[in-house]
Amino acid sequence: MAEWSGGRTQSASGTPGSKGKGTTMVRWRNYIIGICTIAVVGLLGAVCFFFWPHGLPDVQASKAQPTGAELVARGEYLTVAADCAACHTTKGGKPFAGGLAFKLPFGTIYSPNITPDKTVGIGDWSDAEFVRAMRSGVGKHGEDLYPAFPYTSYALLSTDDILAIRAYLTTLAQVSEPAPENALAFPFDQRPLMRGWKLLFMPWGPFEPDPGKDKKWNDGAYLVEALAHCGECHTPRGLMFQRKQSVALSGGNVDGWKAWNITSDKDYGLGNWSDNQIAEMLSAGHAKDHGVASGPMREAIDLSLSKLPRSDIEAIVAYLRTVPAVAGDPDLKAMSRQNEELTAGSTQVSADTQPGKQIYAGACASCHGWNGEGQFNSRAAILGGHALSDPTASNVVRVVLQGSSDHDAAPGRTMPSFAKIYSDEDVAALANYVVEHFSGRKGTVTADQVSEAR
Repeated sequence: MAEWSGGRTQSASGTPGSKGKGTTMVRWRNYIIGICTIAVVGLLGAVCFFFWPHGLPDVQASKAQPTGAELVARGEYLTVAADCAACHTTKGGKPFAGGLAFKLPFGTIYSPNITPDKTVGIGDWSDAEFVRAMRSGVGKHGEDLYPAFPYTSYALLSTDDILAIRAYLTTLAQVSEPAPENALAFPFDQRPLMRGWKLLFMPWGPFEPDPGKDKKWNDGAYLVEALAHCGECHTPRGLMFQRKQSVALSGGNVDGWKAWNITSDKDYGLGNWSDNQIAEMLSAGHAKDHGVASGPMREAIDLSLSKLPRSDIEAIVAYLRTVPAVAGDPDLKAMSRQNEELTAGSTQVSADTQPGKQIYAGACASCHGWNGEGQFNSRAAILGGHALSDPTASNVVRVVLQGSSDHDAAPGRTMPSFAKIYSDEDVAALANYVVEHFSGRKGTVTADQVSEAR
């Protein structure tokens, strides 16, 4: 989503007198690029109108597919591993009833109801229609689905696994509440445009195990690339919102939250993490010396990854170890100050962040400590996290505004929201102090950026 967000513009000469002209030129350039992109995708959509697989596939489970209760149990496990609840259940809403809003610069998309209700859910879908949706991004009535539904990853799933997921979904309680209609601006509301997009960026077949790798590695690859769809968040997006597979898993942006580099790079990714640290982050949401998960990643851990068997977590770790290293923005390299600089609240800071230090003393130090190692439990240990050394402090700002908790708001696992307590200026000062105190870098957060994050 970062590719669609507006950034600062600058004139060619950089002089104040030419700023307006330069800004106008950049806007016109972006407008022309956008129109050309839409035209190209539209042309591709028209060309492949009769070629994209909108017909129903020939669906048949293999002889190895379980039946009855065993099939449903398999489907439940796969549904959890795919983290379906995160997108198809609103906060406080009925499970899998949809309605979760995905707000984009060109409108809002709502997740659909996937309960077995026959009117507004998927109760009257055939197995073939369900497989087609998962693998080709095509709905029951032949409509092209938007890639907010991660079918670019689910296309890699086996037919057996897709049918097992469907078998489990048919056992859910029916919910007759329809999801809101999408509200997209023209031309993004024209679904046939997606045919050109899919022609360019969709996988053309299910996952194929690598015969040169062992079962653990292949299981991890299947989980990361297909079922858990990690690349949907952790891979940067291109101009047409496609995943940049040449730098896969090197970091992305989700609703303003940064999804960090999880390649094997030692400076920017997971290369200097131990296997146990990676496993602990995935299964518990925190790892010593590497901070805690928050935002969408915490939700993925709470609803999905934490419920997987240890063998799955170990398989994911084994696969991530082999993902080619990709270096990132130097500002996103995790950094920590020396222990002696973190042990006391008297650490000197700049005048700009002194107000933030006072807020930290009153609202944060009692849980996180001045050294960031946590006062009461390991989840409060924030030291070493990427978020604390990011000058834009985007994740710090959002966790301060939104808080962080599991769905049960369990004691000891909850950080309250401070959005109603502190002003935009206060939050900016706090975020800049946290960055300076824990990493030694200078934070760049402004009150306007906090206001936008709200």
